[in-house]
Amino acid sequence: MYKILVLFAHPALQKSLAHKSLFHEIKNIEGITCHDLYDAYPDSFIDIKHEQTLLLNHDIIVFQFPLYWYSCPAILKEWQDLVLEHGFAYGENGDKLAGKKLMLAISTGGSANSYSDSGYNEHDISEFLLPFSQMSKICNLEYLPPFVLHDIHKRHESPRIARKATEYRQQLLMLQQTDDGSVAKKIEGN
Repeated sequence: MYKILVLFAHPALQKSLAHKSLFHEIKNIEGITCHDLYDAYPDSFIDIKHEQTLLLNHDIIVFQFPLYWYSCPAILKEWQDLVLEHGFAYGENGDKLAGKKLMLAISTGGSANSYSDSGYNEHDISEFLLPFSQMSKICNLEYLPPFVLHDIHKRHESPRIARKATEYRQQLLMLQQTDDGSVAKKIEGN
């Protein structure tokens, strides 16, 4: 069974129904480590060695965050800048993450249709996530299709969010059990 590390970054969790639901749904699953970066580092001083040890001890890394201004919250960007060091994650002798997998679990305020060539954002969601895809490539991580919860600003959507939280849980449970090269195909088919 694969071990999964969920790096959770939400700067205003008290206001979030969507991410509270997603995070709560996976918190107590054996083999999944849920690591809230804002909770662990309220002063923003990231313990690089601890974070690198967490990465080494897990097979699948999930970045869970709300998409703010087409990017991740500041602490997750700082985490990437500090933890994914040359000589550890990339560059000379930087092969420590090779063969591991990365998946994003994100929310957006806009609808799925707004993330298209003809939509409000004029681009597919995957285009906004290119920095993560490229980071995966540089770090020799397998980049998995993202889990996306769109339209989180709709009112009275608790049942839909609960369904998506269950889907998220099921997807992570499936990833834990996948032991061949068909991870991306299984996720896309789900």
